Amino acid sequence: QVSAALREGGVSPTELCQRCLSLIKSTKFLNAYITVAEETALKQAEESEKRYRSGQPLGVLDGIPVAVKDNFNTAGIETTCASNMLKGYISPYNATVVQKLLDQGAVLLGKTNLDEFAMGSGSTDGVFGPVRNPWSYSRQYKEKSVSKSHSEDEESNWVITGGSSGGSAAAVSSFTCFAALGSDTGGSTRNPAAHCGVVGLKPTYGLISRHGLIPLVNSMDVPGILTRCVDDAAVVLGLLAGHDPKDSTTIQDDFKPFELPNLPDVSKLSIGIPKEYHAPALSSEILALWSKAADLFKNAGAKVTEVSLPHTCYSIVCYHVLCTAEVASNMARFDGLEYGHRSDMNKSTESMYAATRREGFNDVVRGRILSGNYFLLKQNYENYFIKAQKVRRLIANDFLKVFRSGIDILLTPTTLSDPVPYREFIKEDNRTRSAQDDILTQAVNLAGLPAINVPAALSERGLPIGLQFIGRSFQEKQLLTVAKWFEKQVKFPIIQLEEVQRHVQDVFQHQKSASFS
Repeated sequence: QVSAALREGGVSPTELCQRCLSLIKSTKFLNAYITVAEETALKQAEESEKRYRSGQPLGVLDGIPVAVKDNFNTAGIETTCASNMLKGYISPYNATVVQKLLDQGAVLLGKTNLDEFAMGSGSTDGVFGPVRNPWSYSRQYKEKSVSKSHSEDEESNWVITGGSSGGSAAAVSSFTCFAALGSDTGGSTRNPAAHCGVVGLKPTYGLISRHGLIPLVNSMDVPGILTRCVDDAAVVLGLLAGHDPKDSTTIQDDFKPFELPNLPDVSKLSIGIPKEYHAPALSSEILALWSKAADLFKNAGAKVTEVSLPHTCYSIVCYHVLCTAEVASNMARFDGLEYGHRSDMNKSTESMYAATRREGFNDVVRGRILSGNYFLLKQNYENYFIKAQKVRRLIANDFLKVFRSGIDILLTPTTLSDPVPYREFIKEDNRTRSAQDDILTQAVNLAGLPAINVPAALSERGLPIGLQFIGRSFQEKQLLTVAKWFEKQVKFPIIQLEEVQRHVQDVFQHQKSASFS
């Protein structure tokens, strides 16, 4: 709709960009952005305006404001990974996905907040402070939360966004941009999407280039897409997917962008409900919603079957071993010599290395490096790393068997509960929290499959709950078609934020939805 409004002259790219920038300022308390590239964004919007005037827009994304998680390299704009290690670092090149967005005329508003080096599930552990969930300030949540004195209530009751792409999810949810990039290693796009009431797509491993995404776990990292509706996710995927000579893990075949049917039909589909995802800590609300969603498919004529993924119970341990081992390897590059922070310690090269890494990394990153190096020690390598690789194969085979048995899509919860208050969340350490919060999402990364979070309902506390759809490898079209059908059935409510509503009404008095497809 925004794209159509730009084409028809209902709103200009500069006007749209200015509205988003002013909205970023008025929602600064959310801490969604680390860097706002105001000057660059306005220049890009002006260029877009010239193209529209001459009747030559570059495509659907021309003039559309977007945001990018701060672990993607951006030429001329600081890339920090929310760490002291990279404060002030400006990359000489753009990540492939960023370049593709710019080539399509998208307007890059800025870089969004995250857990340091994307290690976490709350977006609370970055050096720039935690991200606040926009739903904490929504009318829906305020009406349901027990009121103390108003200001004290807001200050203590705000809830987390989930992580690690919490900044991107909050940016999309609060209407400051129309789409955002996240990264997904164990659920880092789907988890915050569920908590912020937006669509979060993790594509098949190898479908989108990782070149320029600062790596966490090379064998699992995937750029993720956050939007306000499934159609938008399909549009962005169509523009980003395909082979990249700079990333040898991308597919060799050309990717053909697709349009989703307006009236999707799910009657011929077979939906699998994995019994192992009925985790002990799953809230009764989410369990009821999951069951209700299965009934929706059944009533629409789809075949709904309980299936088993027997090695799921080992996946979180397997993920932890492989994740920390690759982290230990990837973090070795931050030594104070080539880029990033460098300590003043000059007794010896070794002491400079040690001091640089002690000053540059937080406890979470250092803890994961230590764990990873332990698993990679000669005497532990066979028992931990190799064994975890074998278990990873078993987990991937579980999914293969289920899909070969005729199941088209798996339906699961995305998170164990609705978003928790920040004060509650920080009572447990990062590792414990990540192990709990990634339990329903990380097996998909181990298997390299596509998955999407679709916002499904509001909890009793007035906060978003999402459900996850898992598809077959490279079958994004089928996955997104099912997700779109489900989205149409549930009619998830729009967030009611006073700051946002004022701006949105100004831009689109005649339009209620906020999509650009």
